Amino acid sequence: MPRRPRADPVIARVGDLVVERDPARPTGRLLRQDDMDASYVDLADPRYLEFDYLRWARVLLEAVGARHVLHVGGAGCALPRALAAATPDARHEVVEIDPLVLEVAREHLGLRRMPGLRVRVGDGRQRIATRGDGAADAIVIDAFVGARVPRHLVTVEALRDAARVAPLTLVNIVDSRRLDDSRAIAAGLRCAYPHVVALGSSALGAGNVVLAGSADLLPLDRLRARLAADPSPARVLGDEDVARLCSGVSPLRD
Repeated sequence: MPRRPRADPVIARVGDLVVERDPARPTGRLLRQDDMDASYVDLADPRYLEFDYLRWARVLLEAVGARHVLHVGGAGCALPRALAAATPDARHEVVEIDPLVLEVAREHLGLRRMPGLRVRVGDGRQRIATRGDGAADAIVIDAFVGARVPRHLVTVEALRDAARVAPLTLVNIVDSRRLDDSRAIAAGLRCAYPHVVALGSSALGAGNVVLAGSADLLPLDRLRARLAADPSPARVLGDEDVARLCSGVSPLRD
């Protein structure tokens, strides 16, 4: 019996944005931009997070009890949707600079109004600048131009303003084995916060690295225990390890 041809996974193409269905998960949808995976959501289960770095970030935010979070960079809004679904009385504000991305997310990725979630178009740094001191529990910077975090979001000046607004700032980075971007951004976070930790794969090499600057010490033992149980376990570097990682590296400045 001849084999049936596989169904085309592509659901939509809009400019450089492509939405694909997941053949292994019927309700899964993957958003790609410029041939890079930008977001993944499960239309039937908003709490599901496919990307390992988003699960790591969720563990960290839950560990500190962050209830009011400002997300810079939206795409499919997977993390804020997952957090809002778990705790509807929390507040998650998403700022996405590209209106076309949000249009595609609403059309094909199930982005809808829901309790505790507000999505707007705008520049994340400008939005942070308008917020009062201590206005949020945490800021999550998960924004990219190509494979790099926009520089203006992670300069010393930008991160100090983030520290004014929230006692915790997370930055997601897609890095090379040299960790050049992670080192520079970690150096900037150390200028803004007294504590900086890093979450990454066991080798902490090429791939996603989540940096977290915090006003208070984070519960590292609890984080390590929870992250070790993740399907993609994360290595946790504490303050001293991060200090060694970015020793001699100049932070980015305006």
